[in-house]
Amino acid sequence: MSAETPVDDKGRTRVAITGLGVKSPAGSTVDGFWAQILAAEATAAAEVRRFDAGDLPVHFACEVRDFDPTEYFSAKEARRADRFTQLGFGAAADARRDAGDPLADPARCATVVGTGVGGIETLTDQLDVLRDKGPTRVSPFLVPMMMANANAGVIAMELGWTGPSVCIATACAAGTHAIGEGARLVRDGTADLVLAGGAEAAITPITLSAFHRMGALSTFDDPTRASRPFDARRDGFVIGEGAAFLVLEPLGRALERGADVYAEVTGYARTSDAYHITAPPPGGEGAAACMQGALDDAGIDQGAIGHVNAHGTSTPLNDAAEASAIRKVFAISPPVTSIKGVTGHLIGAAGAVEAVASVLALRDELVPPTANVERVGDDIELDVVVGQARDVARAPVISNSFGFGGHNASLVIAPVS
Repeated sequence: MSAETPVDDKGRTRVAITGLGVKSPAGSTVDGFWAQILAAEATAAAEVRRFDAGDLPVHFACEVRDFDPTEYFSAKEARRADRFTQLGFGAAADARRDAGDPLADPARCATVVGTGVGGIETLTDQLDVLRDKGPTRVSPFLVPMMMANANAGVIAMELGWTGPSVCIATACAAGTHAIGEGARLVRDGTADLVLAGGAEAAITPITLSAFHRMGALSTFDDPTRASRPFDARRDGFVIGEGAAFLVLEPLGRALERGADVYAEVTGYARTSDAYHITAPPPGGEGAAACMQGALDDAGIDQGAIGHVNAHGTSTPLNDAAEASAIRKVFAISPPVTSIKGVTGHLIGAAGAVEAVASVLALRDELVPPTANVERVGDDIELDVVVGQARDVARAPVISNSFGFGGHNASLVIAPVS
């Protein structure tokens, strides 16, 4: 490490965010996505179009409607990539372009990708082939298309990056874990350039049926109002799909090459509830410890946080547990928002998409409103932002993700000073 390398108070390399890319039900460009998030236009949830869901108990979801994979792949390449890989590579390519197509030694360039279930759409389709046409008709590309690490592998191969290429599968915390672990690669000097994020495309008949059977999905009568984080009438989440990536690099390197720096990752923590395979502990102890760990990692106290980008899934148990966790950490609730009222729950991509929203909120000094909240639940003793975006001072943001299996992840994203 050179004397000119900017370091934090703990002597660690500072981690700059220099590029953003997103493919989401709220839009497939950063500007379009952010405009819909700020407007709280909860129109992403609608009848499923990718297949006939008429016979399913839940037949609506938050699909990405404006994505063409052939903008990023040849037609042949697109056919050999599951939709989660298509979305992920598209978001990663956009993030790299947004960062100015930075160059570095390929051996010091890394990819860290989070996903919950990987290529489940391909697996579902090929199970139909096996049943209807027999084993000799199953695609020889099934395994490389469905494997959870396919996205990380494709990004690395397309870019020729030979440094670490890692897949993280921690359910709904995977995207946040990926960004945190990517930041650690920069901090510890392993990588000079990291594409970190998450991707998911799990809107299939089997996943809709399975999540419904476990009682996780909303059955609200109006799909556009079904995802309602922290609302008194919340009854489950709306499944979504999408991807988001951040470009991470040492702050000194970014400044040297004249990059536009959005913000920096200053804190990251991960804990485990060790409680239940799907339900959080009612008091949110693991989530509280995770947030406190991220604050400690960033070297700040709870009063420095400008707002919380909550996991806020719209399920009764998760929202109440997260509210309890936030109350444990913060003496006075900072402004709290969940963008899932607009996007639905993107499973392994959720934390990455929400990190993009956190960066943009910090840039514009705005906290986006939580869509579809008619009345904050009595069990939610938080300052939930509703109705319209709220002006806030330029201050660090904490972004939370909590996944089935008890996986917790929190990031602190701060302005560059």
